[in-house]
Amino acid sequence: MKHAATTAVLMVLATACGGPRATEHPQAAATAPLSLAADAVMIAIPAGNFISGSTPEERAFAYDDYLATSGRDTAREKQWFDHEEDRRLVEIPAFRIDLLPVTQAQYAEMVTAGRAKPPMIDEAAWRAQGFAQDYATEVARFVWRDGRPPVGREEHPVVLVTWAEADRYCAWRGALRDEKRRLPTAHEYEKASRGEGGLTYPWGNVFEPARLNSAVNGPKDTTAVGTFVDGASPFGVLEMAGNVFVWTSTAAEDSRMVVKGSAWEDFGGLGRGASGHARPKEARHVIVGFRCAADAT
Repeated sequence: MKHAATTAVLMVLATACGGPRATEHPQAAATAPLSLAADAVMIAIPAGNFISGSTPEERAFAYDDYLATSGRDTAREKQWFDHEEDRRLVEIPAFRIDLLPVTQAQYAEMVTAGRAKPPMIDEAAWRAQGFAQDYATEVARFVWRDGRPPVGREEHPVVLVTWAEADRYCAWRGALRDEKRRLPTAHEYEKASRGEGGLTYPWGNVFEPARLNSAVNGPKDTTAVGTFVDGASPFGVLEMAGNVFVWTSTAAEDSRMVVKGSAWEDFGGLGRGASGHARPKEARHVIVGFRCAADAT
């Protein structure tokens, strides 16, 4: 799907958000129009092989990208990319994946339905997780107040949700259609991001700061989903790099869960299809959101 087609899909989503279609569970749609609209424009990814993983040379280039964009060699020093699987062909079945990350407003529909608690965390709990971000200046702005998303962030990706909460939202959204929705696997996310030919980044093999929300060319904050249309993957999926990492259904060896993509505070090298890392299931982070997937119909 080309960028023009992707833009058209965004227009369909915007139109759908205005209300339910009479043929699609009107009573449920009346309570969750945004979630059902997002569900209606999932992107179909065909079955078959794709190039997964990376070579030592690709990892070296990724370390160089990080150094060039951040001015630090932290990624190489901490060997962030050394754990990536070797480049190879992987075959997976057809599936569908959300065009964009789940937004604060979409998640609020499940909160309003009484099926989830508002995404919240206090300073003590944040510090206990051991994350580097300062609570007052980098976390507090994402915390919901009075059961509602932060004002002005309704169309930003939802964050501060645990793996179980993300998984529950996808299942809840699927139930609105009497179908199954779930978190994508790490391989599904990688294929949707880099295409069948194994592009390094969703848009190509060179890091281009203008194509994603990162620390290189962003506001040092999340942005409304769909802002960076020029970062579309070969399948037309948006924001597979930048804005927020996303939970996957793939477990790491230590029982943590793999997250893929990259976030608003990241630099080059991250956001490649082959890259990813693991987080505890119970983690609440301002750089981790999610999107839903489904088996092919």
